[in-house]
Order: sequence, then structure tokens, then C-alpha cells
Amino acid sequence: MNSRTAPRPGVPAKRARNAADTKAAILQAAVTAFTQHGYDGVGVREIAQAAGVTAMLVNRYFGSKEGLFAQTVDAAFAPRTVVGEDPRTLSRATAETLVARTAPDAEHLDPFLLMLRSVPNPRAAEIVRAGIERHVGAHLAARLNGADTGERAELALALIAGTWLMRTVIGTDALREATPTLLTDQLQAMLDVVIDHRDEPTGSRVRRARTAPRA
Repeated sequence: MNSRTAPRPGVPAKRARNAADTKAAILQAAVTAFTQHGYDGVGVREIAQAAGVTAMLVNRYFGSKEGLFAQTVDAAFAPRTVVGEDPRTLSRATAETLVARTAPDAEHLDPFLLMLRSVPNPRAAEIVRAGIERHVGAHLAARLNGADTGERAELALALIAGTWLMRTVIGTDALREATPTLLTDQLQAMLDVVIDHRDEPTGSRVRRARTAPRA
């Protein structure tokens, strides 16, 4: 190998000068790092090393650690991991996906871990909140009819996040050992209260959800 092109020990191997590929590699390394360690648990230098670039190049593309984190949040929360697409089956589809994705042997949901491990930092919490509202909250609210769609969407997200936390991170026995079909039915009934808007009092909808026959 030509001595002028051989990488020195401890220096990341240079990537081909393709801006799009380089940014994608940095962003993927950032998603992994912030998910595993949270905003305060990792620095630009470590992310750069994982991506095979220099910290200077990370700052050139993203401006700062905060800028990198903001784009990482967008990358993490933009994909649809739990909330469904079809308004007609939104509660059921979301409940089924949530139960499947929080099962004991399921793959970890990176957006939730990134959120949980980063929000102790106040500025990171602001960025995460904005990302949730911009992506997941707006996506869900757009599929609701009736009044107060923003509030109802965030109540549904609170139920989703709370279920994930209790079943996956804390791991309460009742939720971990629950029969998937029964847990799905119960989650659907609760989601129906805020998602399935009807011109009837909330209490009536709660009672209807509780007494609805199971398939």
C-alpha cells in the first residue's frame, strides 16, 4: 500500500468524498449513539469516530452537537413505527402494533429509548418535544375527525408511551405476561375513547368501550 494513502493508527479511515453518503453515515452513527447513551452521554468526537469521519466534518455538516441531535430526532421519529395509517382502523392497528413491538422478545423501539435517555437535558427535551409534535403528533392528529384533534392525539401518544415504558423498560409482570389478544382489546378500547370521535358524552363512550364484545 502506498505510504501516503495508508491511514495512521487512531485516525478514522477516510470515506469517499460523497456528501450525501457521509451525512447518512454520520446520522446513522448518531441515531445509534444517542439511543444507547442519551444526549449527555456521548459527544461529537465519539459519533465521528463511529462514522469514520472527523469531528470537524460532523460540525461542518450539522453545525453543532445540538444541530446533529435535532436531525437525529427527525430521523428517528419520522418513520411510522406504531401509529397506523388508515383512520378507519387506527385504534385497532395501533393497539396491535404496540402489543407486538413491546413484547418481551421484540426488537427495541429506538425512538422511545432515544427520548427516555435524552430528555433529562432540558434543551434535548425541547428538541424531542418538537420532533414528536412535528412527526408523530401531527401524523396522528391529521387522521382524527371532530374537535380538539391535537389534544386527543397527544393523549393517545401518552397511552402509547406509557404502555411502552411500563411493559418494556420497567417490565411489570401484569403487562409482560398479559395475553396479547386481551391486551390488544383493552388498548383498543382506551384508544377508541380519544380517537373515535362521536357526538356523545365521554362517559358513554367509555362505558361502550368497556362492554364492547370481543371478536
